[in-house]
Amino acid sequence: MIRHVAVIDIGKTNAKVALVDLTTLSEIALRRTANSPVRHAPYPHHDVEALWTFILNSLTYLDGERRIDAISITTHGATGALVDASGELVLPVLDYEFDGPNWLAADYDAVRPPFAETGTPRLPIGLNLGAQLFWQQKWFPAEFARAAAMLMYPQYWALRLTGVAANEATSLGCHTDLWNPWTSDYSSLVDKMGWRQLMAPVRPAKDRLGPILPALARRTGLDEQTPVFCGLHDSNASLLPHLLSDRPPFSVVSTGTWVVSMAVGGRTVELDPARDTLVNVNALGDPVPSARFMGGREFSLLTEGQPQEWSEADIVGILARQALLLPSTQQGSGPFPHRDAQWANADDLTPGQRFAAISFYLALMTATCLELIGGDGPTTVEGPFAQNPLFNCMLAAATGRPVATSETSTGTSIGAALLASDGVTVMSKGERTAPPVERAWGEYVLAWQQAVKL
Repeated sequence: MIRHVAVIDIGKTNAKVALVDLTTLSEIALRRTANSPVRHAPYPHHDVEALWTFILNSLTYLDGERRIDAISITTHGATGALVDASGELVLPVLDYEFDGPNWLAADYDAVRPPFAETGTPRLPIGLNLGAQLFWQQKWFPAEFARAAAMLMYPQYWALRLTGVAANEATSLGCHTDLWNPWTSDYSSLVDKMGWRQLMAPVRPAKDRLGPILPALARRTGLDEQTPVFCGLHDSNASLLPHLLSDRPPFSVVSTGTWVVSMAVGGRTVELDPARDTLVNVNALGDPVPSARFMGGREFSLLTEGQPQEWSEADIVGILARQALLLPSTQQGSGPFPHRDAQWANADDLTPGQRFAAISFYLALMTATCLELIGGDGPTTVEGPFAQNPLFNCMLAAATGRPVATSETSTGTSIGAALLASDGVTVMSKGERTAPPVERAWGEYVLAWQQAVKL
């Protein structure tokens, strides 16, 4: 019986290995490290060897605490790996914030599929994985020619753990230009560029790719038969528990470096690719209307060196004067990709008022994302923002629907661990926030919405 699952969770800002108890659906141990790109030639890239050492050391430590029964994997999107026949990288794993793919933007735009085919909006820098691969093929033809397989990022780590090459639909379907969510097959871009022969076989997220490699079992102390599951994209890991237990319509907001909003069974709307809406593919293989903005990065930049404390008086003051932070702190993505951030009615804010206004801004951006994708029913917030009651209250005010919070520190780890479970899942919710009845909240929402339309 599988009870304790070690979840490798590679986020854009931090990497984690969490030990999840499937009987209680809780994290019982967690190890974390910063995940900073290496800004050396040939281009900014992920330090996969440092991450690998962290993963193996974490598995060793956690197995000493509680016997690890299985391993699952989840990572951020917009990232893939090119490996040779022996599984070694032929090029470093590119950091999607590198602007190199922009250098060939016009050439790439001439070959990429339309939004109607892939549900992928055209995004800047390396946020479309297809643009990364296109640039790498043109800029490094000799190295690219050595590639035997293209792997999505979760499956790159699965390959290192098991020796088995695979791909999986939630990562392929995450604004890559590589996947057609309506046919559950590779897009026309893959065939146009001659990449299909490089694509590793697509496997379900729940597939056991194999046991851990014997050498790694010796290195970590894990049992040689410890199974490794295929893995999935992190926002879809957050969504999975709710797919298995909640009744549509509902929405899930996965928060981290990116705030990703996903609507299940919501209103039918026409997605606007110019506002960073897209079609994700969930762990069951179904298309999911989604929208996102770089909310976690914005929060870090806006609060750096500032106290994250507030009082009820701060809330009353902010609502009364309607001090507004307007989008966008991080440009190039999100529902307002080309707007310059600015403050309104914000002279002489106290630290507590400033923190409240930042929290409200992030909630209103999230509410905008939910509106763009037809979000309906209750909203569950996963990840760090779930611990911010100001965010949750303003999100409830802006949507007019209740907001529930996840009880775990990272919803991704529970979802990824569930890949190893065959049981029926009932995901418990944390605190539930109803839309506030005080008129000042609604007036604040209206003031912000009117300001962003100017």
